[in-house]
Amino acid sequence: MEDLETIIFDIIIHSGNARALAYDALEKARSGEYKEIDRLMNECKEEMTLAHNTQTKLVQDEVRGEDVKISLLLIHAQDQLMTSMTEQTLIQQMIEMQKEINTLRE
Repeated sequence: MEDLETIIFDIIIHSGNARALAYDALEKARSGEYKEIDRLMNECKEEMTLAHNTQTKLVQDEVRGEDVKISLLLIHAQDQLMTSMTEQTLIQQMIEMQKEINTLRE
């Protein structure tokens, strides 16, 4: 198994990147920058995929019998990933709502 701390930090970094991109996209929604929203949300999805794939690899290692040390840092990484996933879903809905609001203002 790759160094556990490296794996953990990969989850944290990619989750954080995804969250930041989603919030940037939400900000762009307020000004109606739809192409930029699409670009940012696509990048967000790519970052979430990287984080989720890293998590999946860790789970698969444990299923194969490799020792995965549960630590506060690993719990933090899991928390960051799940929070980012939830926020990504919520922000996507908020963007759609903002698009509707923008259309009504036109």
